Amino acid sequence: MADDMAVQVHPRDRQELLRVQPRRGSSPSRVAPSAAAPPGDLRAIYVLAWLLCAIFYFYQYAVRSAPGVMQQELIAAWGGNYLGGMISAYYVAYALMALVAGLLLDRYGPRQTIPLGIAAVGIGCLIFAQGSLAAGMVGFVLQAIGAIFGFIGASYVAARYLPARMLAIFLGLTQALGMAGAAFGTKPVHLAIDPAGSFRVGWQEVWIGFMVMGFVLALATWIVMPREKGDSAEHHGALSLASVLQPFRLVFGNPQSWLAGIIGGLLFVPTTIGALVWATAFLHDGQHMSMADAASDAFMVPVGWVIGCPLLGYIADRIGRRKPVLIGGAFVMLAAGLMAIYVPEGTFPRYSVALVLGIASGAAMIPFSMMKEANPPQVKGTAAGVMNFLVFLTTGIVSPFISHLMVPASGHALTLHEFQSAFLPLVGGIVIALVLSFIIRETGARRADAAEKPLVIAGPVKS
Repeated sequence: MADDMAVQVHPRDRQELLRVQPRRGSSPSRVAPSAAAPPGDLRAIYVLAWLLCAIFYFYQYAVRSAPGVMQQELIAAWGGNYLGGMISAYYVAYALMALVAGLLLDRYGPRQTIPLGIAAVGIGCLIFAQGSLAAGMVGFVLQAIGAIFGFIGASYVAARYLPARMLAIFLGLTQALGMAGAAFGTKPVHLAIDPAGSFRVGWQEVWIGFMVMGFVLALATWIVMPREKGDSAEHHGALSLASVLQPFRLVFGNPQSWLAGIIGGLLFVPTTIGALVWATAFLHDGQHMSMADAASDAFMVPVGWVIGCPLLGYIADRIGRRKPVLIGGAFVMLAAGLMAIYVPEGTFPRYSVALVLGIASGAAMIPFSMMKEANPPQVKGTAAGVMNFLVFLTTGIVSPFISHLMVPASGHALTLHEFQSAFLPLVGGIVIALVLSFIIRETGARRADAAEKPLVIAGPVKS
């Protein structure tokens, strides 16, 4: 017999049910299938695929950092100091390629894109090793074009193949490996090329070594990566201008995307600009520390970052909420930043303020998870690309402004008060990020709408 009965649906299944149900009057055959949901459990092959992407992120950071410790060799080879222009070109190419990389991942999947990105970095290293200025510029920009697939690729694989409840911690671990890669690209490379050292490797040979590492990693990634072609058949259609623009319309048309991008960018710049670029000068000239002590103190911020990114990601995944961890981390960042700027050096135990600031800066990774969770699953790659683009856009806007404030009008070193005034925009950025963190919607597994009563679908059920 047929009775009118109410069927209760668990909140976890509500979104999927609403997505796959056809509209009234539509044919079921016309409903596009949904993107594959992330698995509920860890699988070794998928963890290995993510790990290879994270190692690529480590590798590209090491490559990116290497020119900084071979300045004398590059100046001698190029007949002048062109590192500033080369680094600017790198970040312009990196930011613009972020949008393209995400789209390619969505359309063609990780196996057809990420190994090519790794190979592009390897080829860029080979070109850089040729020794001329032109080769250096071309090679470094080519490295940027391939390098963007490091973090975006790792975050795509984590979002697609690993449990959703563990997304934040895997993104945090990825960022931690990147910071470790930056350290690898400086100290070991310096030891290798140091004329007074034991190894005395030529700077061009270092780039050849980077090339070999890249090609081996590209091959391993191609072998391990899942053999699927992304979501293009279901969600993007045939290649056309309209299908290319559609993912960007979805992501840029979502106000939550803008909130996540702005929050992430404003929480990144206090470390990427304030700590990594200007902290040593502030401690040396403003706080009158020795240069060696100032450099050691500033180095504790990225050390804290390595700790904080996976730690805060783990906490966010553990409690199933993003906003409390984001807001708490930003508050600690604000407090530690104010202490670093205004409290005299020596008041607190050495390294403690810089280390706490670095750990709390891990909150900047939380919006990366929120960006993915706030957008449809079929545009997860595009969302990651847009997130990186917005973060680098924020950095590109803020960096020249801070640099202008750090240039003394008198030609002498800045005073402590002048340093404090120059750092104020970074403090203001954290405050703005805090305000926006209260506005952005919660996207964690235990978000508020999951606590509502189960969806009731009324209708005839035959028995």
